[in-house]
Amino acid sequence: MEFTDCPVAATLEVIGGKWKPLILLHLRDRALRFSELRRVVPQATQKMLTQQLRDLERDGIIHRKVYAVVPPKVDYSLTAYGQTLKPLLALMCAWGSRHRSRATVRRGRTKTARSNRSAPREVSGLKS
Repeated sequence: MEFTDCPVAATLEVIGGKWKPLILLHLRDRALRFSELRRVVPQATQKMLTQQLRDLERDGIIHRKVYAVVPPKVDYSLTAYGQTLKPLLALMCAWGSRHRSRATVRRGRTKTARSNRSAPREVSGLKS
């Protein structure tokens, strides 16, 4: 299969990016102002958040509504087309929760294995 024919590649071209999935997750149930998005995705710089929002708007995933008030007010929300991503976001949330649980268990096993290796061993009642 050619990369250009791959449906996963087509999906990632639209929603891929470091912050786009998180932006979409927070917009799935309600419109948010830019400042609210900054609070829920604090790791994203203002420049990066702006760029990712523009990309999503360009692709028809989100709607940007500008209010003619001072100071300026801008709301972002999912379009009808963007709403079609909700099942995918739900699957990503579920998978992420399972992965986090699995990773926690695996890290616990690794720590236990490491501590068992570094613990002094008793041989015939003597510690080595």
